[in-house]
Amino acid sequence: MDVIAAGSRSSAKARDDWFTGTVWQDPIIEAPDPARVKAIWVTFEPGARTAWHTHPLGQTLHVVAGAGLCCVRGGTPQVIRPGDTVWIPPGEEHWHGAGPDTAMKHLAMQEAQDGRVADWLDKVTDADYALPPG
Repeated sequence: MDVIAAGSRSSAKARDDWFTGTVWQDPIIEAPDPARVKAIWVTFEPGARTAWHTHPLGQTLHVVAGAGLCCVRGGTPQVIRPGDTVWIPPGEEHWHGAGPDTAMKHLAMQEAQDGRVADWLDKVTDADYALPPG
């Protein structure tokens, strides 16, 4: 058993090629093989968002603060708020992030397949981000 002390790992600014705006990531767990789970806290400043991406085994998001948006490719953005849980099926192209005027924090949980938890695609355009939520 390993106990990871709270505050023992540093926050990291998310990669600019995978995110638009300022996003902070705080690791929770990246379990060693044969386990596959990876979980992180992700904090998006207003207007910040992921690029389009997929997950080989799907992803679960649980919103804990603020208000944000999530969207599947070709769909309409959906508002997400604290207490909301979002399931994204394997291979579904999507993005998620903060609202234009509000920060948003969520817990992101996904499993690795062949060492990867996500496949990153193109950035979400300002026009796609600005679509009115449905």
